[in-house]
Amino acid sequence: MVMAAWKRAGVCLTAAAVVVGLAGCQDGDDGGSKKAGASAKAQTREEAAEVLQAAFKKTSEAKSSKIRMTVQTSGTAAESGTVEMSGVQGWDPAVMDVTMKGSGFAAAGPGTPEQMRMIMLDGVMYVDMGTEQAAEMDGKRWMKMDFKALADASGDPEVQKQMTGGLENMNQDPAQQLALLLESPSLKHVGPEKVDGVEAQHYKGTLSFKEMIDANTSFDLLSKEERDELVATAEKSGMKGFDTEIWVNEDDLPVKMVVGMTMAQGTMKMTSHFSDYGAKAEVEAPPAGETFDFVQMLKDLESLGAGSAA
Repeated sequence: MVMAAWKRAGVCLTAAAVVVGLAGCQDGDDGGSKKAGASAKAQTREEAAEVLQAAFKKTSEAKSSKIRMTVQTSGTAAESGTVEMSGVQGWDPAVMDVTMKGSGFAAAGPGTPEQMRMIMLDGVMYVDMGTEQAAEMDGKRWMKMDFKALADASGDPEVQKQMTGGLENMNQDPAQQLALLLESPSLKHVGPEKVDGVEAQHYKGTLSFKEMIDANTSFDLLSKEERDELVATAEKSGMKGFDTEIWVNEDDLPVKMVVGMTMAQGTMKMTSHFSDYGAKAEVEAPPAGETFDFVQMLKDLESLGAGSAA
């Protein structure tokens, strides 16, 4: 019984590692804004910023979109590989219903499903662990991860901050990415390109890790000392910063984003395609009868005498 519980916990932990590791215009034209697809002429930094500010406003108001993302990691990290994700997401409120698959799951550990459906709703993540897991858990195939409850169970405030930030970052809010690119001192307009069959304007820029921390509201809970320590740790690890590219269509909406990171142990590249902005993101939690609580599982293991290892 204890061994079976540990096997289930091992699968859940590797799944959680993958989940957390992939770990933001106007309604009308007022005649004064730059339209993304209006001209092939190279834009100045000020003109590029004006386009991205308009795109930020319109994307924020859209509140949801369909998403197709590929995450590629390489180097010495254990999670090296490719993970593909597709589905629907919303960022006001933050919700998500996506399916993930790829070689990155195999690298996460034995017993990890080849494909996972993942739902995020009301600050809780639900991960479909598959039929094998359901057979061992009386038909309960969905793992519920309440990150706040998990952090509270750890008794460590730092863990709570990390997990809360990890959950927020899972929702790839395109408006937030636009806001970050606007902070880049190297922001530039590359030129017109066709993306997924539509005309778009290509923008790019680089942010250091410190610039990203300062611009990202997800880190507002950290004190100055904690921010400085985070930046020092990132720099020590070889983090070179974030290279961001965004393609904005004629409707002032991003249709593609690429974010690249280089670290001492390898690289990560996230390529996202967005469509159907404003479509209602109807996300529902799985039936309670098919759900098991990851935090409760850890408590159960502790009662079996396995608490220290868990």
